Amino acid sequence: MGAVVVVAVTVVPPTAVANPSPTLVRGTPVCEVGGGPLTEISGMAATEDGFVMVNDGADDETRRRIFFLDPECSVVRTVPYPSRPADTEDLAVGADGTIWVADIGDNGRSRQTIAVWKLAPGADRPVLYRMAYPDGPHDAEALLLTGDDRPIIVTKYSAGLYAPATALQPGTTVPLARVGQVRLPASTTSNPFGGLGQTSVTGAATAPDGRRVVLRTYADAFEFDVVDGDVLTALTSGRPRMTALPDEPQGESITYGRDGRSLLTVSETADQPPGTKPSILRYPLIAAVASTEPQVTSAPTARAAGDHVGRTGNALTPIVLAGAFGLGVIVVGLVAVTRSRRARSR
Repeated sequence: MGAVVVVAVTVVPPTAVANPSPTLVRGTPVCEVGGGPLTEISGMAATEDGFVMVNDGADDETRRRIFFLDPECSVVRTVPYPSRPADTEDLAVGADGTIWVADIGDNGRSRQTIAVWKLAPGADRPVLYRMAYPDGPHDAEALLLTGDDRPIIVTKYSAGLYAPATALQPGTTVPLARVGQVRLPASTTSNPFGGLGQTSVTGAATAPDGRRVVLRTYADAFEFDVVDGDVLTALTSGRPRMTALPDEPQGESITYGRDGRSLLTVSETADQPPGTKPSILRYPLIAAVASTEPQVTSAPTARAAGDHVGRTGNALTPIVLAGAFGLGVIVVGLVAVTRSRRARSR
């Protein structure tokens, strides 16, 4: 069952960037995730042994775990949380192999604190670290790590960047600082959520060599080059290369392949026909070129029943601006059709 959610978002005028015509490539199926609780996959990372994943939400106890999968997408191990998470939305793997789970979702924009869970290599119990925004609650679904393992949270609807102002400490709520803003190029990629889906940041990942980072929406992936480990400058000043991910049912997860030569995505399947299994798809990376324009690749998805060619929809205005850009800060009403579990307050 769907629900209508009206979200008030603070935005800034987007940078005017032209989009070249997309070049069609094909997303290659990697494997299908086996049955069971992994139907609302919100975070994924490729590891030397396979994959690690987390579910969205926390209603079902069997889903409140960190899942480890082999290269064929079979679950081989799970690690429960010592206490109930609120809304786990993304994950990342640090330089030392520590798994960071981002408990940052807030559909109702009512949480006083958000958190990350850190699972050290070989540990069987993640540790909770709480944080608080400096300017009120935000909904967020994307987490990045800098080269020195500083977490960066990317908010969902305005692509604001937040990072801890001091070192994280268990048992203490650490203040976050706003450290930047991402301006993504306009998109026309077809997706189930229309214009809102083209602008909602739902996942992020860092390349194994740390020289690139990627943000994804429900429609596209945007890859930024990182120089000297400066992730913030890459996100706030860089020109991304754009890979279209059309018509994924609810694409929220993205990661790099272990060799750093491809992007991997997986979509939630909770609202799909019974028996539908999440399928990991591999997309080739776009070569970096000397250009002031974003580079675009459109990659059709591949479903369990067979590959099909994705389509690019009509151009849509990604954010409807009320008033003049000269006002600086504009409050916008965004309307999206989502599942009832996303409409409830956390």
